[in-house]
Amino acid sequence: MRSGRTAALAVLAGTACLAAACGAPSGVAGVSTLPPASPAADTAVATAAADTPPQVEGPVRIPPPKLSRFTYVFPVKGCEVTYSRKLLVLPKTTIWAARGCAFVSPVDGVIREVDTANRWSPTTDHGRDREGRFVSVTGDDGVLYLGGHLDTVEAGLAPGTRVKAGQRLGTVGNSGNARDMATNLYFAMSWPTPPQYWWVRRGMVKPWRYLDAWDDGNRTLSPRAEMLKLRERVGELPACTQLCASKAVPVKQEETKKQEERRPPRKRKDPEVVIVTPE
Repeated sequence: MRSGRTAALAVLAGTACLAAACGAPSGVAGVSTLPPASPAADTAVATAAADTPPQVEGPVRIPPPKLSRFTYVFPVKGCEVTYSRKLLVLPKTTIWAARGCAFVSPVDGVIREVDTANRWSPTTDHGRDREGRFVSVTGDDGVLYLGGHLDTVEAGLAPGTRVKAGQRLGTVGNSGNARDMATNLYFAMSWPTPPQYWWVRRGMVKPWRYLDAWDDGNRTLSPRAEMLKLRERVGELPACTQLCASKAVPVKQEETKKQEERRPPRKRKDPEVVIVTPE
């Protein structure tokens, strides 16, 4: 009897416990006992979430690493440009830009050469004159920078003039042997040499890697190490190997031309007039 009564009481207690659990807000663990939300409520919650931007921190901008103690700028300022990123016979580049765009010093330095005259002629094609009007700068990094085919050279520039990176040196044009081409800047990097070694100043170090970096904002990538290594390998005064010969006019032809220029103009001889009269 006692065992049967105990079993009956256990059944009643279990039934009461289940009833209480079903009615509690928390319900059975892992099972929701709340009524399902209405579709309208779901839409309102989704709309509110969409209208509220997530609270996140902005990206941390890391400046480019400082690769040298020198600061550089792209040599054409204030204009849209394109430029060659491959070897164009010589290790230099052609920066295409509109006439009048500013050619600026790529780095702090000192003016080495200034040529305001456009001396190039297609009949002679002297190598030293092919860049037309040009300015060269010996940078504080020891690299020589040449900007040629200029339309104008900034007034007051002379060898020995101190310049800063970004200072205007002239304007883009097509002087020299670029006279039949679109306006551009002949840009080259090398090392300082006496003027008679003009083939060195026209380009020894490939420039496009550095132009890309300066244009992209890494303003401390320096060509100094590459220049020093190359100069040690080829020598400070290497022989000219590319586009060295000029198109010299034959001496006899030149002398004939000069004689024609010195000869006084011929006097015009009037034709003899013959009058015929009838007999």
